[in-house]
Amino acid sequence: MRVKIEIESGLEEAEIVIRCSQLDESVVNLQNYITQLSGGEKTLCLYRGETEYYVPVKEIYFFETEGKVIHAHTAQDIFETPYKLYELEELLPGGFMRISKSTIVNLDYIYSITRNLTASSVVEFTGSNKRALVSRSYYKALTERLHSRRLGKR
Repeated sequence: MRVKIEIESGLEEAEIVIRCSQLDESVVNLQNYITQLSGGEKTLCLYRGETEYYVPVKEIYFFETEGKVIHAHTAQDIFETPYKLYELEELLPGGFMRISKSTIVNLDYIYSITRNLTASSVVEFTGSNKRALVSRSYYKALTERLHSRRLGKR
């Protein structure tokens, strides 16, 4: 692994970029470690109507699109976010994963996956009755990632 530091006087805040050939558990662990060192709990500004809420990222179960609106789901609530899914993928820590074109989930809250060979599979979450759909093209990657996390290889 190479480590490179570039100094740019015009930056408002430090930025860390990790370049890798593939996203494996060691890269995710590094990302999580850096996130913890840089101030701990990360929050997102989410909306319900005209009210702004600052929700800790660790409380978000999943994000999904409905039309042109992106919703953030916690155990009990639903909020709107101004971010696009591709922007969320860059902002969120390594414990989140895209499971379809329209959904990103927090792997820490997945309780079960009901497999469907002909259509989307269904993910259920711990402590909630909410569900999300996993497209067939993402199913294998999701189950592999969950399996490696459950074995302690986070």
